[in-house]
Amino acid sequence: MDQMTSGQLAARVGVNVETLRYYERSGILPSPPRTRTNRRQFEPETVERLLFFKRAQRLGFSLAEIRELLSLSTDSEADCAEVRAQASTKLEEVEGRIRDLEAIRRVLKAMVDDCPGSGPTSNCTILAALREDSSI
Repeated sequence: MDQMTSGQLAARVGVNVETLRYYERSGILPSPPRTRTNRRQFEPETVERLLFFKRAQRLGFSLAEIRELLSLSTDSEADCAEVRAQASTKLEEVEGRIRDLEAIRRVLKAMVDDCPGSGPTSNCTILAALREDSSI
């Protein structure tokens, strides 16, 4: 595959051209060389770099964390233990968010279960709980 324009690359990885520009400004993508007509030309390897980024992003890694993972992936001296440590930290964060969401679910379920489901909102147990309950 030959070099790609911004539009071709964006279409290939499922982002828009403005997103590519943002990735360049944020350091996810190196600034590509330009043609004589000032069009950016991306190397084929850029597709894999962006797909790596998108996969890591779906797993919840932040921009800074992804930048570090990309750096580790190209550093021949880096140890896999560094990558594992980052993934372990991310796993702990995700498990914490899951615990928080489960607590929210329990509270919401109790509120819904306690609600009679009809009548004036002045007697709504959900609205009352939101006004009064400091444990939420």
